[in-house]
Amino acid sequence: MHKLMTLANAAALILLSASAYAADTSDSPARKQWHQSIQAGYQTLATEANRFHTTAHDYCKSPGPDARAVAEQAWIDAFLAWQKVRFVDFGPIENNNLAWQFQFWPDPKNLIARKAAFLLESTEPVSPEVIARSGVAVQGFPMAEYLLYDEPLNASEDALPAPKTCDLLSAVAKHIATNSKQLSNQWQSFRKHYLTTNPYRDTTIRSAMTALEILEQRRLAQPMGMRGNDKRSAYAADAWRSGTSLMTTEATLQGLGQHFLPGLTLLLKNSNRPELAQRIERQFDEVLENFPGLHSPMVTLLSESDAFSRLQNFYVDVSQLTTLVNDQAAVELGVVRGFNSSDGD
Repeated sequence: MHKLMTLANAAALILLSASAYAADTSDSPARKQWHQSIQAGYQTLATEANRFHTTAHDYCKSPGPDARAVAEQAWIDAFLAWQKVRFVDFGPIENNNLAWQFQFWPDPKNLIARKAAFLLESTEPVSPEVIARSGVAVQGFPMAEYLLYDEPLNASEDALPAPKTCDLLSAVAKHIATNSKQLSNQWQSFRKHYLTTNPYRDTTIRSAMTALEILEQRRLAQPMGMRGNDKRSAYAADAWRSGTSLMTTEATLQGLGQHFLPGLTLLLKNSNRPELAQRIERQFDEVLENFPGLHSPMVTLLSESDAFSRLQNFYVDVSQLTTLVNDQAAVELGVVRGFNSSDGD
């Protein structure tokens, strides 16, 4: 009897191991695709961030309208490259609050402006060490946006190319470039652990789910007055100073479509749900078809009736996409919804 029990247990273990192995191998193509694609996104970020640092330095060295325009475009290109990989909220990006260093947002207390004023008024020279110890509100794309685009600052004696403001812009751009290169290198080193650790399948899916929820609830519904105090406010959106709030939204959706959707499609096809994969692909296409009609500053989209109507239609399309991914695909793949960071304030 004991031998029979032992044989039964052994058989059960073999079956369990075979099942686990099958699950692992079925998930591997998706994880390989995700890692490779995110690596490409991080490398693009590193390249664009380095170009922003170079153009900011060149502008401050030889100021002029053309050099300023080049630096501003380089900031936009690097910022949009960040938006495309912004959904990745695990792995190396968790080290040293890197995500917050790239983009301190939301900023309801206007801490970025206050930090900039403090640094510009201080007698201490701006240096990499000062940037490193000044906190995440100073270290990323929103601070550079403030220096380049803030109207009150640009009407003051501290407007670029004032020497200290230029020093701050160059130092922040260098910090972004350094972090971008580090992130790309660390993600490459993370490859083996990512590919051999099965829970990263669900972690990757949850990161996209959270990104869609934040996009729907925080980046769209809140400025539109559909969340909180029911008042429309462009200041609740990210990148409002540069008027690129909807460009960043488009970039986030493009990034999800490029870096996340192909892996999700593989998993759904392996789960015998190719029709759901096709519906999600079509919905991504439909959402992105709203552009470039929405390439306007958020203040314009909120204040003009026709523009706001287009924004509402876009919001509905994003909501439908979120439902397909977060409620249908996630359930089909057995992904349990985790804590949604967009629910808190």
